[in-house]
Amino acid sequence: MAEQIERSQTARRSVRPLTRLFPYVRRYPGLVLGALVFLLLAAVTTLSLPMAVRRMIDHGFSAQDAGFINSYFSMLAGIAIMLALASACRYYFVITLGERVVSDIRRDVFDHVTHLSAAFYDANRSGEIVSRLTADTTQIKSAVGATASQALRNTILCVGAGVMMFITSPELSALVLGAIPLIVFPIVGFGRKVRKRSRDAQDRLADAMTFAGEAIGATRTVQAFNSEKVAQARFSQAVEAAFTATRKSILARSVLTGFAIAMAFGSVVAVLWYGAQSVLSGDITAGTLGQFLLYSVFAAGSLGSLSEVWGELSQAAGSAERLSELLDEVPAIRAPASPKPMPVPAEGDIRFDEVHFAYPARPETSALTGTSFHVRPGETIAVVGASGAGKSTLFSLILRFYDATAGAVLVDHVDVRDADPSDVRARIAVVPQDVTIFAGSVGSNIAFGKPGASQTEIEAAARAAQAHDFILALDQGYDTPVGERGITLSGGQRQRVAIARAILRDAPILLLDEATSALDAENETLVQKALEGLMQNRTTIVIAHRLATVLRADRILVMDKGRIVEEGSHAELVAKGDLYARLARLQFEHGAEALTLEAKPSSELKAGE
Repeated sequence: MAEQIERSQTARRSVRPLTRLFPYVRRYPGLVLGALVFLLLAAVTTLSLPMAVRRMIDHGFSAQDAGFINSYFSMLAGIAIMLALASACRYYFVITLGERVVSDIRRDVFDHVTHLSAAFYDANRSGEIVSRLTADTTQIKSAVGATASQALRNTILCVGAGVMMFITSPELSALVLGAIPLIVFPIVGFGRKVRKRSRDAQDRLADAMTFAGEAIGATRTVQAFNSEKVAQARFSQAVEAAFTATRKSILARSVLTGFAIAMAFGSVVAVLWYGAQSVLSGDITAGTLGQFLLYSVFAAGSLGSLSEVWGELSQAAGSAERLSELLDEVPAIRAPASPKPMPVPAEGDIRFDEVHFAYPARPETSALTGTSFHVRPGETIAVVGASGAGKSTLFSLILRFYDATAGAVLVDHVDVRDADPSDVRARIAVVPQDVTIFAGSVGSNIAFGKPGASQTEIEAAARAAQAHDFILALDQGYDTPVGERGITLSGGQRQRVAIARAILRDAPILLLDEATSALDAENETLVQKALEGLMQNRTTIVIAHRLATVLRADRILVMDKGRIVEEGSHAELVAKGDLYARLARLQFEHGAEALTLEAKPSSELKAGE
């Protein structure tokens, strides 16, 4: 953590984070070349104007020189047209380059964060990540496109005008040169403050957008609890904090810009006064002074604009830094350098060997303590226990969302830490209790289990999950949009879509986390039949909160405080008269099958026996 903070502070002192964009820019040499060519053409065209002005002033405006004047003004009109065309082409190339680079960055960042381990998301908010993908990339788009172009254009104009000033009058140029340190050093100092405040402003805005995303996504919950004013007050507070931070950033940039422009043009006025004295003494001509004046204005104007552009680049550097932090994040779970191949064909064998585990966010609390069990291929195992007993942790370790602290988790006789996580997960289908439905059509959500599945396969999976009839009853059938998080579907419908997704995946290992919890009695019976057919010849682990759903399991594992405390069939465990028997008696003898095992922790069950 200290190393990351130190790296972050170092990056804020410069625009060095922008160098991370160079590999993206180098991908498109054609756009870069086009931007540079027309940028140079526009700058050279601009720098040619003062020479034409000097010739006209020195040549005079007498009647006999009318033809000369007309030809010069015709040339100036041609220069104006060339400048307009060059500027238009420059704009096209630089803006297109900016859009292309930002699209690539967004894709790469998204690709990277989708591979980050579950521990990363335990410690980071999804809204913050989305903010970096949107607000920060937009800031970079401006930097790579218009801002970088302006910076390069103003640099060329400043350097070119400076060179022409020395050619025109070395003596006057020496005076200007002496004023440069008075302008540049304060700009650099102010720039550091701008970068720091810009980063703070971006962080505060991310906080506000994160809460907004959460509140909008949970609008029904907010309204159900009459908490609109609470949400509004919290968002208003976050927005106000973002505005305050942004205002400080704007103030720093304003001071930087005002100081630079004042110093730049103040030096021009002083040099112009000295030049006027030289004209009166005959040391230089009026045309030469006019030419020098125009070049001075170009140099001062471009230098003043550079101060403003520098502030924008500083903001972009803060955005690049935030995105770089994401790209530099190393997944805690990743494939080893030489992953061990999984056996083919898949068997569906699962073994836990003295597994100890604590979540990275709560290292002091053990989720599993010395857990050992073996699930043979094709066997159905039910896992029951009170809330917090460690049931869902088993699934997380099988899927290798986390690695065991000690011991080993083996799938098909291979330690999951020695295999590529994608190879392990390819053998597993999951039906979670908290179903994830993506914004899109019903069909696309089912096909998520098997990309590229045909419509026939999708419909077959839906029939097996007892979802086909309700899907056909929707307005557009399988093409019906379901809204964000499947908001237009009922809980039971979302559950059946998730089951169809798992059926379509056709994996040898099936993990069911109370897969029928959101169904009514009629649909539960239908889906249970579909699951029984799906479970045949597959290794299945069922997390059950209702004992009625585990009666047909080959074995039942009873967990308590991260340990397996009982194991056997329903009849065997009831006969023992221990924890499982007490759980069964609570539900069956009192006719409360709808009650969940999470209703009472094991300690309460024992106390109330």
